[in-house]
Amino acid sequence: MIHLVLGGARSGKSRFAEQQTLELSVKQGKQAVYIATATAIDPEMDNRIAQHQSDRGARGESWQLIECPLALAETLSDLDNNNVYLLDCLTLWLNNQLYAVHEENRGQQSQHLQTEIDKLATGLASVNADIIIVSNEIGLGVIPMGESTRLYVDYCGWLNQKVAEVSDKVTLVTAGIPLCIKSNGE
Repeated sequence: MIHLVLGGARSGKSRFAEQQTLELSVKQGKQAVYIATATAIDPEMDNRIAQHQSDRGARGESWQLIECPLALAETLSDLDNNNVYLLDCLTLWLNNQLYAVHEENRGQQSQHLQTEIDKLATGLASVNADIIIVSNEIGLGVIPMGESTRLYVDYCGWLNQKVAEVSDKVTLVTAGIPLCIKSNGE
């Protein structure tokens, strides 16, 4: 089962996804595994990562951790059906992919992003494990100034569409309130 959880910044999507992962892991008697895509590129991001870790630890939750800033499709191919996975988050992974190719190579960036998104969607379609995936819905705001920011926003939208297509369930979280927007057989 693939469950995509979308939402804006500070919408409550990660907290909701964590709860869903833990409930499913307890129900099935499986280990919860956190697949983290964030990279500590500056002190502010360091603080965000530490806060996520602290929040999980303060609630007494036991998570295994897989750090995966880039090789997500390859990581997905190794998922074990004895675990329930939380992947947080696709937009940070996409940002890592964007900066894996230098800005001056704009054509290469676009091709690289499309290739990685396609590999991810193909990998997800063959996953034989329960995975809950967090992603930002950033396309609801103003059109950003700057070519690289527009490129990122465009590919975030295309990424979310591809993942939603292969997902069994899609939930949009706004103001901490989940709204089911797709459900196959539940």
